[in-house]
Amino acid sequence: MPHNRLHIVSFDVPYPPDYGGAADVFYKIKALKQAGCSIILHCFEYGRGQRQELNQYCEAVHYYPRNGATSFASALPYIVASRRSEALVNNLAAVDAPILFEGIHTTACLSHPALADRKKAIRIHNIEHDYFRQLATSETRFFKQMIYRAEAARLKTYEAGLTDCSTFVALSAADNEHFKRLYPAARHQWIPPFHQYDTIDIQPGTGTYALYHGNLSHPENIEAALFLVTKVASLLHIPLTIAGKDPDKRIAAACVQHNCQLIANPDSATMNDLLRQAQVNVLTTFQTSGVKLKLMAALFGGRHLVVNNHMLHGTGLKADICPLGNTATELAQLINNIKDTPFTEDEIAHRSAALYNYTNAINAQKLIQILC
Repeated sequence: MPHNRLHIVSFDVPYPPDYGGAADVFYKIKALKQAGCSIILHCFEYGRGQRQELNQYCEAVHYYPRNGATSFASALPYIVASRRSEALVNNLAAVDAPILFEGIHTTACLSHPALADRKKAIRIHNIEHDYFRQLATSETRFFKQMIYRAEAARLKTYEAGLTDCSTFVALSAADNEHFKRLYPAARHQWIPPFHQYDTIDIQPGTGTYALYHGNLSHPENIEAALFLVTKVASLLHIPLTIAGKDPDKRIAAACVQHNCQLIANPDSATMNDLLRQAQVNVLTTFQTSGVKLKLMAALFGGRHLVVNNHMLHGTGLKADICPLGNTATELAQLINNIKDTPFTEDEIAHRSAALYNYTNAINAQKLIQILC
């Protein structure tokens, strides 16, 4: 029987690791496996399918359907109620090992009597009620706004009732402080997101364009991309490129109007090349939730970075590697000041040192010490 045995309950199938939450779960599993931990993975599946790739990292993988329409009537938040499963409870009870719940989403069975004596931890991906409140602010459709606001209200109540959790493992330093205040008697640990990058891989030199990238159908990213295209691009002395998945039609129209290049649905190799060849990766967000996967990609593979305060919120990173601008004028000035400045080997070494806390192997050992 492995000593370091662990249940991980995932809100989604974490493969492929093509968005922030899935990436954190998948690369965490991979790092824990490499550290000698035996993982029993439980996934809620609602469109991504059962993935054989997970079997090489896990002792066992279990899949559960997500309950859709019937969960809207629950007093629980929808993201929690739609992930209730008696089969999950039975499988967790069958193997006596600590449980890591990935996100508030997966905690419907947190207080189940069958798990009363188990060591239980929650990986905090966001302060979820803040996240949904901010989604409501970004959303332009009234019906969706109402759904997000109602979910935010339910989540705020729910997040204050997680008393059967002994340990909170926050992805963001700011979220860690929030849950410390909410649950002062519990154990708390900030562990930054797990990611695909084992080492810094930055190409020194100079590029010819500034780049914003992300999922361009997500409300948060639509808002950021439109801000950069309509407010910042005209102030730049370097071309602005927007790249990412499923661009919203408003982004496409704005790019035509403001003479910005739009690259829709680049494959991973193309996206990686775009990121590495850019002179500046400019990343803004108007939400303070979580730590963004696109920030990790730019930090480990891109040259200069220019970000706003919200993008850096909760990361523990300093402005010396991510210069901060919050207005269109501030962002444009920062970008223009470095548009011809080569990115050097010394800067690569400085970036590498600054990202020590983002080392997967180190963070896997921290998790094992907390949970196993």
